[in-house]
Amino acid sequence: MQLTAPATPRPQTSTRDADGMAVASFILGLLGLLVLNLFLGPIAIILALVSLWRGTQRKGRAYLGLALGVADLAVLAIAMEVSNTISWSL
Repeated sequence: MQLTAPATPRPQTSTRDADGMAVASFILGLLGLLVLNLFLGPIAIILALVSLWRGTQRKGRAYLGLALGVADLAVLAIAMEVSNTISWSL
């Protein structure tokens, strides 16, 4: 007779957190193409790198977030060069 329930494996929270970071980096990188790319670009890059380091199962999203974060900074640099200012506006 068994008095306790059988032990079920709990989902690893580090993988779930890494997956969430990968999705967040993608969303922030995409949003950073439109607004606040000076702040959202580096955040997207950092989140993507941390999620890849933690072993996310959503590697595609993490790589897209990384690419979009770099693109945010590239768009900012190009727009600043074209407009000869420190910031840019549409």
